Amino acid sequence: MPERLRRLEYTFQRLPIYFVTACTHERRPILNKADIHTRLIEFGKEGADHGAWLGSYVLMADHLHAFVVIDDQRTTLSTWMKSLKNMISKVLRGNGILSPHWQKGFFDHILRSGDSYAEKWEYVRDNPARAGLVEKWNEWPFVGEIFDLEFRVDRV
Repeated sequence: MPERLRRLEYTFQRLPIYFVTACTHERRPILNKADIHTRLIEFGKEGADHGAWLGSYVLMADHLHAFVVIDDQRTTLSTWMKSLKNMISKVLRGNGILSPHWQKGFFDHILRSGDSYAEKWEYVRDNPARAGLVEKWNEWPFVGEIFDLEFRVDRV
């Protein structure tokens, strides 16, 4: 059995931007649906009330890439991801798609610079075009941005 991914014990930026990826169980192509996308947008907007701001995202058939800011005094990244997966699973069950829906865990990376953010976003947004699903990234219907997350390091 693979070893669990280790999470950072401490984050030194007050509100870091996380790059996260969650994959479906056995990479089942079940996510690129209009009702899931609609609910993801609603979930992203509601998150601000709970200390989570969903930025840019790309919803592919078998995985989700997203950028999110978490206020660690109000929630945790793991709690937010669990809520996100549960919300999408509820939609999938409503569509008659049986569990399990998700691989255990998720990938996360704290962005350390504006360049890192831009580089990761370019890679993520181009996923549908690289997969041959569209000519240009902005033709993919399951891409968007809820909150404009700006990478900023406050100087003392």
